[in-house]
Amino acid sequence: MSDSERSSLVIGLTGGIACGKSEVGRILGEMGFAVCDADQVAHALMRKGTAVFRQVVDRFGERILAADGEISRPILGEAVFRNPSQRAALDRLVHPAVRAELEGWISERRSMGEDAVVQLPLLFESGMQALDWDAVFCVSSSGEQVFRRLEKRGLDRDQAEARIRSQMPLEQKERLADRVIRNHGTLNELEAAVRQAVELTAAKGLK
Repeated sequence: MSDSERSSLVIGLTGGIACGKSEVGRILGEMGFAVCDADQVAHALMRKGTAVFRQVVDRFGERILAADGEISRPILGEAVFRNPSQRAALDRLVHPAVRAELEGWISERRSMGEDAVVQLPLLFESGMQALDWDAVFCVSSSGEQVFRRLEKRGLDRDQAEARIRSQMPLEQKERLADRVIRNHGTLNELEAAVRQAVELTAAKGLK
């Protein structure tokens, strides 16, 4: 689709763990963007009874199930975050289904002329930079800020480091992104940075 045919702005939103992607997504939502959280899409695709659920349980065993028969995210997370081969196996099962859902959602937003953003933590790791984005934004934060946020989520230092190591280095994501939004200050400063990124993206003809 050429730039002249575009009537909407579709942004892929990624970044490091605990860098503030959800907050940036909230700000974009307040700016009128339709917001899709790829993690929630993945969770829905892994619910009990779905094809992805059966494939994941077949691969990792019933030990990953909670008392209600659903996949336990914490148990599955511990099984894969410390083991790259296990993580890769999970990604091969889940990412194609997530990609198909996101492609459909983006296409629908395009057809309706809506500005939209997809929060996608593993955008580059999953090869989804090739989706129909007008721009990819990367949210960045300092290492110590990230550790503090992860500690508030109940992770100890070792668990936090394992989560960070499981993803592409933040510096590499920054290089691959069209725009970097630095979340180092106040909420007002973050909101100003988001608005500036959107304005610059539209002004450069990416819209």
